[in-house]
Amino acid sequence: MSASVLKTSVNSKSPEFEKNARRIVDLLTKIKNEEEQIRHGGGAKAIDSQHKKGRLTARERIAKLIDPGSQFFELGIYAAYEMYEEWGGAPSAGTVTGLAKVCGRTFMLIANDATVKAGAFFPMTAKKVIRAQNIAIENKIPSIYLVDSAGVFLPLQEDVFPDTDDFGRVFRNNAVMSSMGIPQITAIMGMCVAGGAYLPVMCDHILMTEGSGLFLAGPALVQAAIGQKTSAEDLGGAKMHSQISGTVDFRELDDDACITRIRALVDKIGAPNPSPFSHTKAREPLFSAEEIYGIFSSDPGKQYDMREIIARIVDAGEFEEYRAESGETLLCGYSRIGGWAVGIVANQKKHVQTLARGSDQKRMEFGGVIYTESAEKAARFILDCNQNRIPLIFLHDVNGFMVGKDAEWSGIIRAGAKMVNAVANSVVPKITVICGGSFGAGNYAMCGKAYDPRFMLKELYDSVRATYEHQTDPRYAAARLWVDAIIDPAHTRDALIWALEAAALNPEIREFKTGVLQT
Repeated sequence: MSASVLKTSVNSKSPEFEKNARRIVDLLTKIKNEEEQIRHGGGAKAIDSQHKKGRLTARERIAKLIDPGSQFFELGIYAAYEMYEEWGGAPSAGTVTGLAKVCGRTFMLIANDATVKAGAFFPMTAKKVIRAQNIAIENKIPSIYLVDSAGVFLPLQEDVFPDTDDFGRVFRNNAVMSSMGIPQITAIMGMCVAGGAYLPVMCDHILMTEGSGLFLAGPALVQAAIGQKTSAEDLGGAKMHSQISGTVDFRELDDDACITRIRALVDKIGAPNPSPFSHTKAREPLFSAEEIYGIFSSDPGKQYDMREIIARIVDAGEFEEYRAESGETLLCGYSRIGGWAVGIVANQKKHVQTLARGSDQKRMEFGGVIYTESAEKAARFILDCNQNRIPLIFLHDVNGFMVGKDAEWSGIIRAGAKMVNAVANSVVPKITVICGGSFGAGNYAMCGKAYDPRFMLKELYDSVRATYEHQTDPRYAAARLWVDAIIDPAHTRDALIWALEAAALNPEIREFKTGVLQT
């Protein structure tokens, strides 16, 4: 039986460990170089143009807005990766989103990148903003919008407007967030045109810098439509909206003054309601997070012990394993991460020798496969976590459910349905980390994207592939926002702490009901 404090048997000098570590470091170097390129947005010329207007770039604004010395946990940096190339591309979908501390409070930041097609909305831009808003809604995270956008990218407008995850949903979410009491602050720091003009006006506070524009139609379109000649300043400048229309709450001289005002407003926002989840002082893991590089193997034929990964994520290596001697291809247990109590459901990648159900015959169970006993164990564990208000962490490296006559006779479909039901109806926060593979119905049972995880994270373990395997590249998933972020495996704990702190901002837990369970 496992002790409450996890031990390690990792040999960091072994050839296999060193091989795995080198491969991950090489991949990380490639990814980090790509991310740095993405952060340049539209490139040096576009950045210079933004500066000549007396404006900061989106990332420069964020750097000045967040608390000094604090980190920006970016979400969706790979959005639209390798998409819209016929239009010159749209790095990070022309917008920057993520979590940050402002005056000590966690905020969702959404900033248009005017260096990418003047901040125009591509189809993926709308989806990225909506995903950020949905995270804010689910977790009741106050939000700040830094607006600098020319509106919809017109050549693709038919793909931007019509559906529930398209442009119009942004304004619907503004209204819903306001009704829920989620603070929203908008700063117009450039152009804010056409339908996009509704976003700031549907927020709690509106700031606007000199030289910016806020109008449903610009001067050229107004003249074409009704024959009226007017300047951009008279039509929708900061002075007009401050003195005449009364639309703007604060008129600011420039970006720096605007950011100072935002921080002053944030400083006055009342404290959130207390979290219902258990939290104590955080303790560091017992083992180095960098050792994760050498532990994991992406070779399907290789085994590794998922407990070694868990030991490098959780506080003080403590893991109260649930039913440790049953259903051993799924690990379930209670722990703390950053002081937050969590229930962990993780695929075990070691093969396990056990007794066949209902007999004394030995059999081998393959790592990464969900068997009847492991599904039933996980379902019950998930129920217990909901009963006790404990957030759930899912660590994926799953091939799917077991198949074959023995599996069918044991009731694998019934057990799998029970686990899927428990996951689908879970009311505590669910946070998913894909460590390796995530295939078939195993993805559903382990709280895949369709099962509403508050955050969906992907550790960088996959090789960057080409040809027919292109769609299995983690960047392909990140480009389409199937995952919120590709993370350095050594930073898994940090990412989970961000997610848990965000989830704790929503104190409301609805009644837990599963409906009919197949028993």
